[in-house]
Amino acid sequence: MKKIILSIVLCNTLLGIAQTTRGISNDVNWTRSWTNFKPKITDYKESSNLLVGIISQNTTLYKKEIYLLTGTVYVTNGATLTIEPGTVIRGDYETSGVLVITKGSKIMAIGNETDPIVFTSNKASSQRRAGDWGGLILLGDSPTNDFTGRLDFNLEQRFNAYGGVNEESDSGILKYVRIEFAGKKAKDNKVLSALSLAGVGSKTVLDYIQVSFSNDDSFGCYGGVLNLNNLISFRAMEDDYDFIEGTQCVIKNSIAVRNPYVSTSGKSRCFEIKSYDIASNADLTKKLTNITATNITLLNEENNDTGLIREAVFVKENSFLSLSNSIVSGFNQCILLDAKIRTDFEDLKRIKLEKLLLNNCSGYIESENTENNTQLKNWFNSDVFMIDFSKINNAEFFVETDTKKTPDYRIKSNQKLTSSVVTN
Repeated sequence: MKKIILSIVLCNTLLGIAQTTRGISNDVNWTRSWTNFKPKITDYKESSNLLVGIISQNTTLYKKEIYLLTGTVYVTNGATLTIEPGTVIRGDYETSGVLVITKGSKIMAIGNETDPIVFTSNKASSQRRAGDWGGLILLGDSPTNDFTGRLDFNLEQRFNAYGGVNEESDSGILKYVRIEFAGKKAKDNKVLSALSLAGVGSKTVLDYIQVSFSNDDSFGCYGGVLNLNNLISFRAMEDDYDFIEGTQCVIKNSIAVRNPYVSTSGKSRCFEIKSYDIASNADLTKKLTNITATNITLLNEENNDTGLIREAVFVKENSFLSLSNSIVSGFNQCILLDAKIRTDFEDLKRIKLEKLLLNNCSGYIESENTENNTQLKNWFNSDVFMIDFSKINNAEFFVETDTKKTPDYRIKSNQKLTSSVVTN
């Protein structure tokens, strides 16, 4: 069959941008006041209090103090750790500070736009690096498909359990929170995500969280039923959002900003979606990973020819993804499907893509098995998916991408886009 390519220059209203926002919300720059895209040069006061050991009763951390998170600190016994707006907790480098909210306990970290709560490195500003300290772990009793029910990151056996049957499990609130320079390697070379969510349930509030310069994944999700809103992953070494173990997640209005010069070579993605690493380790009678993502912006800051960043989204077999009203910009590959995902209706109905804008990318929706790519192209070129394309550099495409200024990752509203429709 003869391939026909129709390229039509249309204003953004004809592409549906005005009627349906693609990428993050276009109303206001909601990332403006509480975020920090230059944490390497931010001065924080020296710590005045140690945060150490086991917290087994309700405890409050106060803004007037600066806390040094020393070693692995466990909140246990159903206790609630409350953190005042504006509080700074510095993770200790020498002891690889980690904060664990164990199953049945809660964290109430409620900052605000002018006074966010900050977890950061205890190193001087000129010395901070990804992986300076461990990270933050929330363990709940929401379902997963993992047989072990243990988070194996050198945590004490009596405190590392997660998962259960309570989909509405409540591990507390993280709101207007920043997590910087986390993800230090443990003794066995296992690396923590900056924020690990294991068996966390739907009543947990996770809203307005920025993770910057993580040495591993920014957000690691191990099962559970999650509602994620207004999240930012900035220059992670590994994945921005990693979903596994039957995670059921609705994620909205969130961003991943990648940079090839601070990414691990090979398999660092914005979204990695899988139900298991090894099928024999999973209980396949339970739910498979299912991610519903709307108004997402996935951005590669630099030229996509560097080779350190390939696809923006990777979907493994036996997983579900619904991605809509979203933008992928500046990647070698937008969406890559596992080689084991077939091109029949049964498999492809698990991958729902709608109203996407794929900008300045070399490839679009492809398979690890290149023999499947022609069929994938035919499938996703249908008008029903409403996928549009453009070739605009980031500086002209977004309001502001220069982190030396105040970044604003909303799409510009006054530009013209190119919609390419490919038919066979």
